[in-house]
Amino acid sequence: MAAARTGFRRLFSISAFSPPAPSAAAVQQAAEPSTNLFVSGLNKRTTSEGLRDAFSKFGQVIQARVVTDRMSGYSKGFGFVRYASLEDAEAGIKGMDGKFLDGWVIFAEYARPRQTQAQTTSPPASDGYH
Repeated sequence: MAAARTGFRRLFSISAFSPPAPSAAAVQQAAEPSTNLFVSGLNKRTTSEGLRDAFSKFGQVIQARVVTDRMSGYSKGFGFVRYASLEDAEAGIKGMDGKFLDGWVIFAEYARPRQTQAQTTSPPASDGYH
């Protein structure tokens, strides 16, 4: 009977429901410095031109693009800014990270390289018959 109570207490204790420790794959490292910046937290009405204007104060912007929804045409809330040099990109991060753009606080960081399909999906599970 005492063992049943201990198991019951363990079932409803907070430690029984603690999340597992993050795996090495789940912990993302900071991206390497590059001229391409990832900008998140954008207002739904922010345009690529508005993004370019905001970031051009800190250096020569080669390209600014807000990623939009195909159906509505509104921003998905993030975009990319490409600078001519690493120094300009660093100045853009320092100047715009945590600042307001179109009434919303935005975040700027170095963009990570796009992962290929093979890196993002796992192989099909074997059912034991093959």
